[in-house]
Amino acid sequence: MSAPGRGAPRVAVVAEFYPSDRDPVLGVWAHRQALAARDAGADVRVLVLHRLVPPRAALAAGPAGVAGELLGRLREPRAQLRDGLPVTYVPYVSPPRERAYPHWGAWAAPALALALRALARSFPFELVHAHNAVPAGDAVRRARAHVPLVVSVHGGDVFFTARQGPAGARAVAQALGAATLVLANSHGVATLARAHGAARTRVVHLGTDLPPAQRRVRAAVREDEARATEPRHAPAAHRHEPLSPTLVTVAHLVARKRHADVLRAVAVLGDRYPTLRYLVIGDGPERGALQALAARLEIADRVDFLGQLPPQQALARARRCTLFVMPSTDEAFGVAYVEAMAAGIPAIGCRGEPGPEEIAAAGDGFLLVPPGDIERLTQRIDELLSDPHRLHEAGQRARATVAAAFTWQRCGEQTLAAYRQALG
Repeated sequence: MSAPGRGAPRVAVVAEFYPSDRDPVLGVWAHRQALAARDAGADVRVLVLHRLVPPRAALAAGPAGVAGELLGRLREPRAQLRDGLPVTYVPYVSPPRERAYPHWGAWAAPALALALRALARSFPFELVHAHNAVPAGDAVRRARAHVPLVVSVHGGDVFFTARQGPAGARAVAQALGAATLVLANSHGVATLARAHGAARTRVVHLGTDLPPAQRRVRAAVREDEARATEPRHAPAAHRHEPLSPTLVTVAHLVARKRHADVLRAVAVLGDRYPTLRYLVIGDGPERGALQALAARLEIADRVDFLGQLPPQQALARARRCTLFVMPSTDEAFGVAYVEAMAAGIPAIGCRGEPGPEEIAAAGDGFLLVPPGDIERLTQRIDELLSDPHRLHEAGQRARATVAAAFTWQRCGEQTLAAYRQALG
């Protein structure tokens, strides 16, 4: 970490999704981008829109669950230091998400205005960077910070909020229209942002750390060498076979991530790969349905639902697997893809989606399948698992793609350049 130098832009980051003591995974990408911008030379402070009302999902746990969730939110320390970055949690209340999400910026604005004025007394920021137009960008607009506003669009604004009727479209358009510069995580999302009111856009990809070469890669090389020494016409039963291939998906368990497609592919491939396993990292409303589907497909013993893990633990588990598979739709970017690829693990995503198309265009090691095409998904998985040499080469190319285009260092440099552009 380097201290901001003379002339470093002073930036107040405002985010709805951000890690906390209560949930260290939530919005970790926003925290990592803030750290990357700081390490590139910006002077950064963070304000988190901290909604005190428990989500509707907490109701399923009964009164005790709701009380526990509320108590956890109330006890969240208001001032924290995360990886050396000062973070202030700004409490507010608002109606349920299902009915009023486009208006949450209005509910958060009064508390945010006070927090921005308090911050300015000790840290005279020159620019505000809001993650997402709604509610963060809209709240900043209403709080009248009187400095340039940069809004990052990560997908939710243009894929969901703007499609929630006139109120959602209006809130997104007003926040994007108020921004001096809109940052998009892919060119496809930048196009959608302009269609929804952004005047100036710039693409800034999120990133990942590039770990040391994995033992798994060296093992693959040894496996190739072993295969090369086998007699060309050896009986199939005696040929060298890959060791316990494992597919992995790291994502919130929602329908658009299409875990169900991967489960069906595993069911088809089960006879061909008797030791094949599928690791599901993440939690969400679809967990029960996915577990039931695995049981109906008679592959429950092959699938491990690990739930939500701390970021570094999730990353470590995923990077020990063979192939990352997430054929999701409405995918604006997909940090999970590049996190796996950085460790030499090939990834499979969905064709026609802004993020996957852009990652695939940046280099090799990332394969695309048509949306909902389980047959093609199964074929892609089989093509890689059946050929260790091809799998190894794809992993090496995946790592090279990330090193060239999708590191946090590169993200930080691009974010700093965007701040300087916004400041004119």
